[in-house]
Amino acid sequence: MATLEKAKLMNVDTNDTWDVLFNPKEYSVQKSVQWEPHKAPGLDTPEHEFTSGNPAVLNVELFFDTYEEKKDVRTEHTEKILDLAVVNADKHRPPKVMFAWGGFKFTGFIESLTVRYTMFLPDGKPCRATANVSMKELLTAKEQLEKKPRNSPDHTKRRTLKTGETLALIAHEEYDDPAEWRRIADANGIMDPRDVKPGTVLTLPPIL
Repeated sequence: MATLEKAKLMNVDTNDTWDVLFNPKEYSVQKSVQWEPHKAPGLDTPEHEFTSGNPAVLNVELFFDTYEEKKDVRTEHTEKILDLAVVNADKHRPPKVMFAWGGFKFTGFIESLTVRYTMFLPDGKPCRATANVSMKELLTAKEQLEKKPRNSPDHTKRRTLKTGETLALIAHEEYDDPAEWRRIADANGIMDPRDVKPGTVLTLPPIL
């Protein structure tokens, strides 16, 4: 018979780790990404350019019950969870947290936390609780690249149009060809290159 693996929570800043009392029935991971639309003349729908990914969000419900031991569930379990959402005096932020279970690891910070106490001992101390935890992914750029290395560099550039500049001038400076202004116009959904105002951020696509 396989050994039961317990889900774990870890304070990454201090390396303090503890098992949850009962493994969760389920957990969910939500991920969204941002694509920027660029209007193109003559097309029914705009083209879209990927801009960035949003951090993944983990939602998990944890259950705690100390009725049989007649102990306060707060001091035994839930206060440890609540401490993960409290600002550390030295770091001036809540701790970095990891949830791990069955080979799955999610590192981030607690974005929201709700603890419900649903059973109490005769002296009023709670002995049963449910914690709804929502964590937002927190990874440095280095950690992301180590986790999923890029196969090729992204040569897309962005440039803010200055007073007196034109798309043709920018095309000359970036591509050595003023006629490539059409490439810039198409990438940014510009119909009239003479009507682009200073301060406009332009996407300059690579010539493949």
